[in-house]
Amino acid sequence: MPDRILALFDLDLTLLPQDSDELWLRFLLEKEALDRAFETANRDIVARYRSGEVGALEFTEFYLRALVPFAHDELVHWRDEFMRHSVLPIIPGAARELTAKHHAAGHLVVLTTATSRFLSAPIARELGFDHLIATEPEIENGRHTGRVHGTANIREGKVERLHGWLAARGESLSDFRESWFYSDSRNDLPLLSRVTHPVAVNADPVLAEHAKSRGWPMLRIA
Repeated sequence: MPDRILALFDLDLTLLPQDSDELWLRFLLEKEALDRAFETANRDIVARYRSGEVGALEFTEFYLRALVPFAHDELVHWRDEFMRHSVLPIIPGAARELTAKHHAAGHLVVLTTATSRFLSAPIARELGFDHLIATEPEIENGRHTGRVHGTANIREGKVERLHGWLAARGESLSDFRESWFYSDSRNDLPLLSRVTHPVAVNADPVLAEHAKSRGWPMLRIA
């Protein structure tokens, strides 16, 4: 156990050059499946999220509400099309190479994202992840409610969810000789501050300044 290494990755703007929730909304808007009011609301919440002004629950449930009007089979059909046309073409080769390096070294590799499991699970599989910690959407009678089930996997919630995920495996963060976390966002500072190797990837201005002041490695993936 002491020789084990944990490698954690954020998804949006880290391994993907764009935000998957925003891409998904754009996809649904182009399908004319959502009211255009979602577009204006999305611009507002993204700006406030990136400045750290939006609460975790408000941010995650905004995107979950976009799933509410549709039946599960319809959502899955659209998600398959979304993967082919909106996600696969933009995955950087450098992202695949970085995750493959950790897999090849025998590390425990985990994708941890604020994006819902509905949307992030096929992206995780495409990137080669066997393990995914994501925001869990609440589902009742086979339909999305627009609410989060449990703790949203964002900000301090990422730390809580990681500890819970490891505990369910009979492990803790201290069981790993090294722990890596790759992220772009100030919102991930709570988890970045708890691993032995925090890495800022495509860092936003606040994270870039924080990383620079602490001598954290900084990468660009495009």
